[in-house]
Amino acid sequence: MIFAESRGAGGEGSLLGVTPPPHGDEALRWSRFVPSTDAEGPGTRATVWMQGCAVHCPGCFNPHLWATRGAQLNDPAALAAEWVDAAVSAGAEGITLLGGEPFDQAGALAVVAEAFRAAGLGVMAFSGYTLGRLQEWSQERPDIARLLAATDLLCDGPYLAGLPDTRRPWIGSRNQSIRALTPRYAAAVERIARDGGQDALEVRIGPDGAVAVNGWATDAALAALLDDLGVRGDRAASLRKEPSR
Repeated sequence: MIFAESRGAGGEGSLLGVTPPPHGDEALRWSRFVPSTDAEGPGTRATVWMQGCAVHCPGCFNPHLWATRGAQLNDPAALAAEWVDAAVSAGAEGITLLGGEPFDQAGALAVVAEAFRAAGLGVMAFSGYTLGRLQEWSQERPDIARLLAATDLLCDGPYLAGLPDTRRPWIGSRNQSIRALTPRYAAAVERIARDGGQDALEVRIGPDGAVAVNGWATDAALAALLDDLGVRGDRAASLRKEPSR
């Protein structure tokens, strides 16, 4: 059921994300977790970036997360307990699941989403697959059905670089939709559908001087922001660039 939506437009001829996601492993493949951010969805949220994506949108901001190799591999139940504790301690309202592609690991990630739900926290997910296709595949894929059932807010559809979206937050292109699958974020989605919204960008500098960026900005804006900080994160380990779309 959809309680509110800001529906995307365009891109109907795209062939991205038209084949069902692979069946994920029992272990969760992930790249990065932050317990608190204000740039990856409504309110203050924990966020995790998955490792591995079969959609491969041209112009993707996280192509280093396409390959499954290089991931951290852990038991999802153990991670879920650790991440819920970290999110609650940081004052987060929920968790955002980014990629990579969350639905390429639907079964393992459902364990995490259900743990956050059980703790009274909200779950937001991004996917390069459309909701319609995910719902169709879920008829024969219990793992996809399980993750959809544990998701409160979904941003769905492939990123299409030729359809940039500058009106709505969180997503990158106009074909993508923002949908409240439960009442939890329905009011936020209704405001976006009516008024649009602004994106946010966060820059974190670690004790060792490493710079990590999350949220959303154009490449030009990122280049201007980080011009005096050295080589970009997708070219050197000292600087990590991980926007969400």
